[in-house]
Amino acid sequence: METTMARELISNRKLCRLLSVGALIILTALSAFVRVPLPFTPVPLTLQTFFVLLSGALLGRKLGAASQIAYLGLGLTGQTIFTGTGSGSLYLLGPTGGYIIGFILASFFAGTLLQQEKQSWGVVFIKLLAADFIILFTGTLWMKISFSYSPVQAFLLGFLPFLPGDILKVVLATAVYQKLRGPIKAALG
Repeated sequence: METTMARELISNRKLCRLLSVGALIILTALSAFVRVPLPFTPVPLTLQTFFVLLSGALLGRKLGAASQIAYLGLGLTGQTIFTGTGSGSLYLLGPTGGYIIGFILASFFAGTLLQQEKQSWGVVFIKLLAADFIILFTGTLWMKISFSYSPVQAFLLGFLPFLPGDILKVVLATAVYQKLRGPIKAALG
């Protein structure tokens, strides 16, 4: 019975892929509202990186990056889905613009690194941490360029404050990935 039900649920792989991409767009958007402002940096802590990493890890590089491109596209069309209920192209010129661009790159990178079938928990953690560093790097680079910060200032404001929280999000993303990898890969084909 269970095998029959599983086959019925995943019989239309294109629909499964579309729904999975849509789910990650929604989760990335909703996680922008889990926001903790920090008094010493213009960039808040959010839960977004958790879902960005999962988008690439679970959906693969193409679908994962597509989910983040679609998230960006929705925000650019005026949907208030960026952190702090932001939207529009001018939002990307602000302090978080580089991080949002980094979402696409990190999702693609995570999906690329996790193409192999089975990998140990530690290997997955390191690969997701590397993908997370892409987000932090692009965000920090954007802050340096757009606000004329020195490299040290940009690092202190755009990278360092987020390391503890991002390490925790990578730990959680690794655990979720290890648990859901099999069923999601079976559903998506």
